Amino acid sequence: QVRIVESGGGLVQPGGSLRLSCASSGFLFSAYAMSWYRQAPGKERDLVARISRTGGSTDYGSTDYADSVKGRFTISRDNAKNTVYLQMNSLKPEDTAVYYCNAKNWAYEYWGQGTQVTVSS
Repeated sequence: QVRIVESGGGLVQPGGSLRLSCASSGFLFSAYAMSWYRQAPGKERDLVARISRTGGSTDYGSTDYADSVKGRFTISRDNAKNTVYLQMNSLKPEDTAVYYCNAKNWAYEYWGQGTQVTVSS
């Protein structure tokens, strides 16, 4: 059974930081590209960051970011723990959204249930 569980969301002041985690099970984690998406109220779900599937022990995966988060957010993965992370720094009110974890390969795609991030003073 596939499980994808996000955690680490919460309320933070502008300029603050949060680290989201996405723990996965039930599929071959290293063979999947992992992504973080976010959806604000009344808006579409948008890609925030993606990290490619990885091969050998020295392959950490290539990354892509939405322009709005470049230089502030960092995505990383730990294949030994089947977990992907999103380090979010210098948070802004416009980063407020539900953040979703996504796993995708050529045949399958899985989503988590989301975690709320609220940036407000």
